[in-house]
Amino acid sequence: MRINENYRNIQDSYLFSTVGKKVAAYAASHPDARIIRLGIGDVTRPLCPAVIDALHRAVSEMGTPEGFHGYIPSEQGYPFLREAVAGHYAERGVTLSPDEIFISDGAKSDTANIQELFSGDAVVAVPDPVYPVYVDSNAMSGRAGIYENERWSKLVYLPCVAENGFMPEPPKEKVDLIYLCFPNNPTGAVYDHAGLAAWVDYALRRGALLLFDAAYEAFVSDPALPRTIYEVEGARSCAIEICSLSKTAGFTGTRCGYTIVPRDLEFGGMNLNAMWLRRQSTKFNGVPYIVQRAAEAVFTPEGWSQCMESIGYYRENARIIAGTLDELGIFYTGGIHSPYIWLRCPGGLNSWAFFDLLLEKANVVGTPGAGFGVNGEGFFRLTAFGQRESTREAMQRFADLARTL
Repeated sequence: MRINENYRNIQDSYLFSTVGKKVAAYAASHPDARIIRLGIGDVTRPLCPAVIDALHRAVSEMGTPEGFHGYIPSEQGYPFLREAVAGHYAERGVTLSPDEIFISDGAKSDTANIQELFSGDAVVAVPDPVYPVYVDSNAMSGRAGIYENERWSKLVYLPCVAENGFMPEPPKEKVDLIYLCFPNNPTGAVYDHAGLAAWVDYALRRGALLLFDAAYEAFVSDPALPRTIYEVEGARSCAIEICSLSKTAGFTGTRCGYTIVPRDLEFGGMNLNAMWLRRQSTKFNGVPYIVQRAAEAVFTPEGWSQCMESIGYYRENARIIAGTLDELGIFYTGGIHSPYIWLRCPGGLNSWAFFDLLLEKANVVGTPGAGFGVNGEGFFRLTAFGQRESTREAMQRFADLARTL
């Protein structure tokens, strides 16, 4: 039997798996080390009271004959949650129909699976540095080409560098699929309205589709900045938006998100909304009833206020991290409208060398920028999702080490 040969071309381990294995190996050989993790973007604040109350009510319902829920009527999600998500967008002046909203188990799955709707020869553009899922999922399907010299031969790379404020410009060549993530992972950069409008204009003129990852939209603190691409006129005709409650509401272990596929999206004589519904109905079991009830509570006034309290906690952690870097004179970006701080490695070290040094000398974990792409080399990502005192201690250890370099 033949296998999918494209798997021969991809790296053996996903970036964050590699980080996890390195940390686990170090911890096993140094059992007394008190390791502080500011690497993988996992939250530490508990689910908010409104969400917990909704979960409890839903669990109790499931224990009664009249409240029991079996198979989900539609893999697209229960109407009550899709209507709540539509209400969330309406607060930003965006009108969505519930049948344009697909409930998911988080952004990672849909960002990886959405490419199944498109031909194998579709030309894909990705930022560099980039969230690895965009690249790996296309590589697994054969759309990325051959991996050589740290690049995939068929991908179009969009440089995100200090010179352009870590915000890429539309490519000069024609591409079909464009992955964008703003607020950005890993750099923390965020577009203003004009910046996003340039991408929408490009996509409409070139017949391209934007795959917009808005997983960190809740961290945008300036009301003048867009939190959804659909705040830009014309985006309904050229953009799919993928969102998650993992960072917004602490659902990293609870698992729920949503993807917006406007009915306006027509390519090759096919409607993408209908195609995605067909795909999900075949390959996705849906999100459990109790989780969808918990997610619904996020969008209540009480739930949203409580979630914003947790986000405020993480913003203060970001301020602590940024303050230390300011004192050290280390260049960085992010941390204002994003939970990530993207910093230049101290001492001119490459990113994996600094990862190893920080782990060994300070027992602090971050994420090496090279893992996000060629333009990530020499940079390092820290996350604000830690506990407050652990974050303070981690940055004190970081500072002590940095001063020796």
